[in-house]
Amino acid sequence: MSEERLHTNLVLERQGAIEILRVDREEALGAMNFEIQAALGDYVNGLHGRKHDVRVVILTGTGRGFVAGADIAGYHGADQVAFDDFQRRSRQTFDAVANLPQATICAVNGYALGGGFELAICCDFILVNEKTKLGLPEIKLGLLPGGGGTQRLPRLVGPMRAKQLLMTGCMITAQEAVEYGVALETCAPDALMPRAIEFARELAGMAPVALREAKRVVDDGLDAALSAGLTMEQRTLGALFATQDGKEGIAAFMEKREPEFKGK
Repeated sequence: MSEERLHTNLVLERQGAIEILRVDREEALGAMNFEIQAALGDYVNGLHGRKHDVRVVILTGTGRGFVAGADIAGYHGADQVAFDDFQRRSRQTFDAVANLPQATICAVNGYALGGGFELAICCDFILVNEKTKLGLPEIKLGLLPGGGGTQRLPRLVGPMRAKQLLMTGCMITAQEAVEYGVALETCAPDALMPRAIEFARELAGMAPVALREAKRVVDDGLDAALSAGLTMEQRTLGALFATQDGKEGIAAFMEKREPEFKGK
């Protein structure tokens, strides 16, 4: 296990094939400013070339907040060019998170509002603690979300629930997040990270190529016609059968032993 600070407010912890990135700005509930956004983008973009040594990434925060949205103080007095540039860069970062080949888990330790909520739903899985609150309050500022909230959220929970959150700016509880289909499960605050790490280890123990392909086929299939998605599924299955890991998995099953996957 090793830990390093990538930025004043970003801490990276490595546990073998699992990396944990923690937003460490407790005094501002993790609110994201220009510098944090840029450092997050640099880290995520670097992950795209490290799919062989990093299999699972956990995003989390410090204290009572994961990311309580953008740092609004940075908006006040900003000109249109600066505002548009921040939104453009944020979209690039969020898209990079959503398109990571690694499995991603967001362990939401408290408030996840605005961009924090949008960052969470870029991940494959969301775990929340019992004190978590999520919401998209931008409409209360006369604005709308700019990090995918109007597009990714409806695909996750359906248009009616998404409109409720977008058009009222209300916050939902951890239990409501599970009921809406936003979060996979909720747990006690002190059990959140142990559960996230346990889940990450379970994922990291799967055949690496199959793990990446399972994520890709689901994500790509959501934007394809059913027939095209089914064809993609069949072709991917055939390609996996030809891999060393595919043959190892079948052999291990027949020999009643644990497989030794090599990522090949």
